[in-house]
Amino acid sequence: MPRINEEKDNATQSANAIAHDIAAAIAARKLPPGTKLREEALARVYSVSRTKIRAALLLLSKDKLIDIVPDKGAFVSQPTEKDAREIFAARRIIEAAIAREFIAKAQPKDYKALESHLKSERAALSARDSKMRSQLLGDFHVLLAQIAGNQVLTEILAELVGRSSLITMLYQSDRDAVCSSDEHAEFLAAAKAGKVDKAVDILLSHLDHVEAALQFDTGAKDLRKDLITALLA
Repeated sequence: MPRINEEKDNATQSANAIAHDIAAAIAARKLPPGTKLREEALARVYSVSRTKIRAALLLLSKDKLIDIVPDKGAFVSQPTEKDAREIFAARRIIEAAIAREFIAKAQPKDYKALESHLKSERAALSARDSKMRSQLLGDFHVLLAQIAGNQVLTEILAELVGRSSLITMLYQSDRDAVCSSDEHAEFLAAAKAGKVDKAVDILLSHLDHVEAALQFDTGAKDLRKDLITALLA
């Protein structure tokens, strides 16, 4: 039975390790959105108990990578194009206000922290780590909100960013992700220079670019018949 990723010593596999492996497969589009993840099949793939598989699936559901539907099972999350459009529309409204607050309140130490974050984004891009890349690109926006200091807006944005990070992980290309990081750097440069309107325009254009670049037909192209067959067996 093929493993989802490289061969591993299943005797020492933990629920966390299994969840990480499945998450990596989702990020690499080896498991397209909507794929059903059968506990018994995964238990065979990893040579562990269904109890351990169930624990791994719960971890994945907390990260919104899968949906657990009562009486039906677990499925790789399948955000729709409509979901994406609504999420990005909400983000544009909220983040325009957050950007202005950020520029008004940010201190040199805050810019230093964000510049360090940009380095982490670049490292994830170089490593072609889709899951970490999407998480870090989303975290940049949450960090702006935290520095701006409005707790309510930060919580709302964190939820929206979490959902859009899943969408970009599933539907964004590596090339578009690099552009996102470049635009983060452009925003910081304008903000640091005190160019408020320019910085807000860069941020809103960035969100427009991310949304426009989403490719919602990617999953079908990347479907791995051997893996899907194993999971449905």
